[in-house]
Amino acid sequence: MDISPLTLHGNAVTLAPLSLTQLDALCEVGLDPGLWKITMTLIRSRDEMKAYIETALTWYEQRTALPFAIIDKKSGNIVGSTRFANIDHANRRAEIGWTWIARPWQRSALNTEAKYLLLTHAFERMGCIRVEFKTDSINEQSRRALVRIGAREEGIMRNHMITPTGRIRHSVYYSIIEEEWAGVKQKLARMVQRNDTK
Repeated sequence: MDISPLTLHGNAVTLAPLSLTQLDALCEVGLDPGLWKITMTLIRSRDEMKAYIETALTWYEQRTALPFAIIDKKSGNIVGSTRFANIDHANRRAEIGWTWIARPWQRSALNTEAKYLLLTHAFERMGCIRVEFKTDSINEQSRRALVRIGAREEGIMRNHMITPTGRIRHSVYYSIIEEEWAGVKQKLARMVQRNDTK
């Protein structure tokens, strides 16, 4: 599975390799406390954003992640981040996650197109046979979005994680497998074409 750094280009979004040179731009949009209310990540300062990037880059060096900055093509602004992680080379699977988008760009075409670009890369270039997602059981917005793009709910891992606030999180797992990709790709392509943001 080739996980060399690369840039993925869409109509509304560009996914560029994540780097520390983007720290200030990510801080401009990512220190909003509202972004981190029900996440496993808690970024409240420049130092925490730097640590977030450094962790992603360490995982890349370990060949278990491929992180990106999310760029709004219209404005040219960096508006968030996403990554492939938990990359399992032997079993040809990866997780898409650690995704956040600044609130002014939420419910826009960016997230749908970013998922389209990532999934296309995973199945058609990385050679994945499975792409998985997980989210907090209370994150209804994320759960609806994953079903909307064609991911299938697999089950809930109870008491899976302890959040930075101490709350015990149940995680819901979703996946798309190789045999489903052609149909999911058609659906996503239609959504991207009509700028589906619901």
